[in-house]
Amino acid sequence: MSPVVKAGPVKGDPVKAGPVKAGAATGRGGSTKVPRPAKAPTLRHERTFKERGVRLVAGVDEVGRGALAGPVSVGIAVVDLERQRPLAGVRDSKLLSPAERERLDPLVRRWSVASAVGHASAQEIDSHGIIAALRLAGTRAWQEILAAGVTPDMVLLDGSHNWLSPAGQASLFDEPVLEAVCDAPVHTKIKADMQCLSVAAASVIAKVERDRMMRELHAEYPDFGWDINKGYATVLHRNVLRVAGPTPYHRVSWRLLGGELLDGGQDNGLDGDVGDDGDEAAATED
Repeated sequence: MSPVVKAGPVKGDPVKAGPVKAGAATGRGGSTKVPRPAKAPTLRHERTFKERGVRLVAGVDEVGRGALAGPVSVGIAVVDLERQRPLAGVRDSKLLSPAERERLDPLVRRWSVASAVGHASAQEIDSHGIIAALRLAGTRAWQEILAAGVTPDMVLLDGSHNWLSPAGQASLFDEPVLEAVCDAPVHTKIKADMQCLSVAAASVIAKVERDRMMRELHAEYPDFGWDINKGYATVLHRNVLRVAGPTPYHRVSWRLLGGELLDGGQDNGLDGDVGDDGDEAAATED
């Protein structure tokens, strides 16, 4: 079931020369290379599955995995390979400003054949572990897709590990019994959120919905700065947490960067080190 691309100089604008730092990449004539903006994701990879008889592809991505507080959320955006056209402006949610994500959210939902976001709470993360919680959040989103009358032919999942399909072996922890689990074939792809439009679209709607939830929780616990850090381990968040202690929305089984558990107890072995997903562990604004 949260980095910003810096724009290069506009063509025609004067570029002020400055000292070249040691080790900096240089082009012809010794000029520094300007980083290129990330390429827009496309449906090119999704369309490679058409020859296998696939028409409806469900792009899936998660947000909130590395946060100290709040839910983990999984977005699904379904595309029809027979008639879907690209949607301009969509990128992995981490490359978009909050305003850009808010603008794109309704566009993505209208563009998709079906879309949904599922969540698993901090308590569910503590009880079942982060992988089972991801599966729970993803299954909740999947159930919404099925309830809308859409049955995807396959799933395209960001990353290298299929955490969405039912566990193939017994877990060390009690996992919730789920109905209507995802039984479609799941294909994983590293950096799919950067390259595949269906997955990037899923990341946008998941990020927007989770951010709204964290802003609502901020009104209840304003000292932690959740309206800004969205539950991630910023200095302010950790400092207030050490003084005030955890709220019902904190993942108390997780360790702070210093190593102590949020509930002051012993490590229960759950797979929940803070910031272990590279998502937005150092987030300060979004």
